[in-house]
Formats: sequence, C-alpha cells, structure tokens
Amino acid sequence: MLDVSLIGTGGMMPLHNRHLTAMLVRYKGSMLLVDCGEGTQVTMRQLGWGFANLDYVLITHFHADHVSGIPGLLLSLSNYGRTAPLTIVGLKGIKRIINSLRVIAPGLLFPIEFVELEFGTSTGAVDIPPTKKNSCDNRLSQEICLGDFNIRALLLEHSTACAGYSLSFKRGGKFDVERAREQNIPLKLWSVLQSGKAVDGFTPDMVLGAPRKGLKISYITDSRPIAAIPEFIKNSDLLICEGLYGDDDMKEKANGFSHMIFSDAARLAKAGNVKEMWLTHYSPAFKEPQSHIKSATTIFKNAKAAYDRMTTTLLFEELEHI
Repeated sequence: MLDVSLIGTGGMMPLHNRHLTAMLVRYKGSMLLVDCGEGTQVTMRQLGWGFANLDYVLITHFHADHVSGIPGLLLSLSNYGRTAPLTIVGLKGIKRIINSLRVIAPGLLFPIEFVELEFGTSTGAVDIPPTKKNSCDNRLSQEICLGDFNIRALLLEHSTACAGYSLSFKRGGKFDVERAREQNIPLKLWSVLQSGKAVDGFTPDMVLGAPRKGLKISYITDSRPIAAIPEFIKNSDLLICEGLYGDDDMKEKANGFSHMIFSDAARLAKAGNVKEMWLTHYSPAFKEPQSHIKSATTIFKNAKAAYDRMTTTLLFEELEHI
C-alpha cells in the first residue's frame, strides 16, 4: 500500500487557508514530493509525516509557485540532520535553477543529485471529446526509475516548458510455496527469489506467478487540455489534475493562460479511464471550489474538489478485501 497527500491546492500565490499545489507520496519507507512552492515545508510539517524519509523531488516547471519553496525545504532537511543524497528531477535547466536558489540555502549537510529531462517539440492544445481515443507520443515522454518509484514524464502545454508525471508501483507474481518445496529450494533463499533476484542457480520464474496489478498515480497541472494526456494517465488509480476555475464560462480565459477548468479536467479523467480525480491548483480568486464540483461530476462522477493535506491510502488489488 502507499499513502498520498495533496499537501497544497493553491495556484499562483498562497492564501491563509491554502498552500501552493504540491503532492507527497509515501511508499516502502521512502517519500517523493511533486512540486515545491513557497511554504511547502510548512504544510509538510502540519501533515506530520516528517522530513527524514524524503528522498526524491519532482518539479513540473520553473514558475515560482512550483519551485520557490526549495530553499526552505532544503534548509529544513539539513536542520533535521539529513546526510543522505536528495534527488531532484526536472526539465532541462533544473540544476541551474536549484543552484541559483541555493544562494540563500548554503552549507547543506547532504549532496543533491539532479536528473534533467529533455523533450522535443510542443504537443499543441486541443479540446478532448469524452469518447475520443488519443495516443501518447513517445517522443514527448520519458521514463526513469528512482528506487521503488517508476516515473514517467510527459511534456505538457503551458506558457513555459512543463512536465506532467505518472508514478507506477509494480507488483511481482505471488510466491508459490508448493513449487518452491517441490524443487527443494532452501528456505533461506525464498525471500531473495520473491524480491525478483536469482540466487544459487535458482531463478524467480521458478517460484513466482504472473505479475500482479500494480498502482498508478498521475499528476497534471499547469497545462491546456492536450491530446496526449488521456493515454498518459490511462487507468490511473488516482489523478491529481488542475482546475483553475469551476465555471464553464471561464474556459476561454483559463485555456488562454494555458490552464484548465473543472470540466476540462473531468473530460480528461473520463477519457483516461481513471478511478478517481482530485482537482487542485485553484486560482486565488476561486474561493469555494466545492460549490462548483458539479461542473466536473456531471462528466466524471468520481471527481473531488481537493483541500490542503487531503490524504488517502491506496491498496494493491488483492489487499482491498482484507
């Protein structure tokens, strides 16, 4: 199982009751943060998951409401005594941006390792009909693996280069005790084989069944609705998607500024066959997101207007009924 918290839901500027959009994922004792606007470390502290196990940070783009919290976060990690490396992933230029911000966060106790993503041409913006099938151009996406986090990045359509992310958590086949006994495999080797590694002439396929269904989380914010998104988010257990405004009469304004409204996000969620969608990245002028949720649920019924530190635990399929 894994824990997900949308630790902030605001766009552009923080409000007294709304931090800037960021997501924190906790899995197997490690945490991954997506985006880090001003004050992210404050809402992380309020959440109560701590800082010690934060190993990875993904940045969608270099607008201040998504990256300006980095110095405070780095100082918090250092003040807590962190010495292990921190990996920061982002588009080309991420190392330069972070190191520039570090002018006010010098003398860290830990090293930073950077992963830079590079993409080709722009995707172009489109309206997504509810039933239209769209393919994800592989030239516009990249895959990386950080520990147990399998990450895919997609080039979005914003006023500056911007990436969406999906996190996949794979599950190997179930360990077959009877097959292990029939083949006289020593008990001390079972755990190694179950982890997917060969040992002493024995291989995992000798004792493992077919791969089991995993989990998938997608994070799409600061983009027009584009044709590549439905395939990219396809079958996500949870989609975090921006909804700058709730009313359809704000669509032209939002799309003109390379953003989405609730109904845009809902059409993407439906086309991508996701299980659940949380709306986020609200305009500071948008005071009551929940009162506009029908703009999304009439299209995709399992849409929710998220709030700061909204949290869920996702279970692997065979654990849902335990």
